[in-house]
Amino acid sequence: MKALVYYGNKDLRYEANWPEPKPGPGEVKLKVTYSSICATDIEEWQFGPRFVAMTPNPVTGKKAPLVLGHEVSGRVAQLGQGVTGLKVGDRVAVNDIITCNKCFWCRRGEYSSCPNFGVTGLSADGGLAEFLVWPADHCLKLPPNLSDEEGPLVEPATVAVHATRRSKAGIGDRVAVIGCGTVGLLTVQTLKAAGATVFAIDVRAQSLQLAKTLGADAVVDAAKGDPGAELKKLTDGIGPDIVMETAGAAQTPIQAIQWVRRTGRVVLVGIYAARPQFDFLDIVDGEREVLGSVAANPQDFEAAVALMAAGKVNAKPLISSKVPLERAMPEGFERMIKPQKDVYRILVGSGG
Repeated sequence: MKALVYYGNKDLRYEANWPEPKPGPGEVKLKVTYSSICATDIEEWQFGPRFVAMTPNPVTGKKAPLVLGHEVSGRVAQLGQGVTGLKVGDRVAVNDIITCNKCFWCRRGEYSSCPNFGVTGLSADGGLAEFLVWPADHCLKLPPNLSDEEGPLVEPATVAVHATRRSKAGIGDRVAVIGCGTVGLLTVQTLKAAGATVFAIDVRAQSLQLAKTLGADAVVDAAKGDPGAELKKLTDGIGPDIVMETAGAAQTPIQAIQWVRRTGRVVLVGIYAARPQFDFLDIVDGEREVLGSVAANPQDFEAAVALMAAGKVNAKPLISSKVPLERAMPEGFERMIKPQKDVYRILVGSGG
């Protein structure tokens, strides 16, 4: 089958004859409809391996070379032994995280903190291929009003849902979101669904306009003036109750801590390549709280599907283009590393 395979740093290859997978007990074989290219995929290609398993993953037993792609929708093509609840032809989104179910964190239901967890496309073959095999209980049926194109965006929406849960944002909270890429714009919407007042911050006019369209109460252009001062104006001189950092840039985590109000909460969602110096007194002074948020729990996937189906989270404007699998490198990955930041998600279709 056709597949896009990660071998190592800057070594991503289009393969025309990659082995086609077969489902084992409890698994389903999916005919991939679309897989979207995530910034993590780009970072693994350019700067990794960071998350791609180069030694066998404890849960999946797999290591590179691996098919990339962890944001996936597909149609059930074949059922493995013992599978119930799904039938051939069902449209599904993939819950991309499987855990050991044995460790301290799994026993507490804190699955996103499982130190052994595996991710499709990073710890097992993923969705940038014609077919994918994955556990049946990690495939969520798509409601009729969610399209195949929206299916891959369920995964980044779950990241936003999980981060919003971590933030404890609720009715009346004033929340700033730094970074209006895909996850940032989905976070704006999940925060609005939770009842918060949301301020979106970015340097790109296109992203700020889209944030307004998707429900942000105010936007702040970080390329002009002093964003921290602007946030204070929007919050009666106090600062936001919560700041969500989704940009993953070198200075934005520091800015998040500096801009949040005293005794406020910062949630770091971005994946950081840089390691800037930081004055921890910015946390101690004012008793600010800083939390990390990564991946998602099963209930976050269910919530993301429900929010999208209800129209409270709209992923359609985040689909920048669609390309065939054989053109995923020049029209997908290479486009996303260009200086022009005009891309949110590029969908890769396997065809057929």
